[in-house]
Amino acid sequence: MPDLKGKVAIITGASSGIGQGTAVEFAQLGAHLALTGRNKENLQATAKACVEAGTPEDKILLITGDICDGELQKNLVEQTVQKFGRIDVLVNNAGSAHVATIETTDMTEYDKVMNVNVRSVVALTQLCVPHLTVTKGTVVNVSSIVGTRAFPGSLAYNMSKAAVDQFTRCVALELAPKQIRVNSVNPGVFPTALHKRANPGMTDQENAQLLDHLKSVHALGRNGEVSEVARTIAFLASADSSFITGVQVPVDGGWHLKCPS
Repeated sequence: MPDLKGKVAIITGASSGIGQGTAVEFAQLGAHLALTGRNKENLQATAKACVEAGTPEDKILLITGDICDGELQKNLVEQTVQKFGRIDVLVNNAGSAHVATIETTDMTEYDKVMNVNVRSVVALTQLCVPHLTVTKGTVVNVSSIVGTRAFPGSLAYNMSKAAVDQFTRCVALELAPKQIRVNSVNPGVFPTALHKRANPGMTDQENAQLLDHLKSVHALGRNGEVSEVARTIAFLASADSSFITGVQVPVDGGWHLKCPS
């Protein structure tokens, strides 16, 4: 298993889904955690799960709010360094999705997706670079399979994840002389709250039917589990991947190998 004992990790979007699962995985591996998310109650539930997984309560910092808020970004970095003295890992996981085509995209929603999925990633990474330089740390960006494959009906989200992948490649090259590694994970379909929020008009039954259909797009014939992508993030954040930088790791059950369906 990867060794993250004593490593200080910032994880965004930690109040649900992949962010929550990653926080718990890191807790099991001994990390100290700075967690942020919009939902205070859910974020506290994540912290409780992390304590149960092995991280002492005093080694967890919670910052509730909108990741697009510049003041929150600064406070997150400053309070993390104040509490733990360092930053070893940044996991840019917070995300927003919008289901719409070029003909139906609402530009307000487009801006929201781009601000959460791209602008906040750039801004927070920029703030963390001085601290990651000291620790020769790592950045893991949570992208998506749609960052590498075209998929109709979710234009803004697809574009944002393609931008995250290019950001990963560019920043990996820029920060390599500092020995900071930057990688992305590109999940397939995972039944998380983000997936449900992206389809607000769907009933629970319709959402379940869609998720069942989406099993077929993965070569392995099933959707992913949060723990599977969380373990991949932990690998990329740890010394086990010490000679890997600038890559996009598909955690998609083979979806990237298939023709569109």
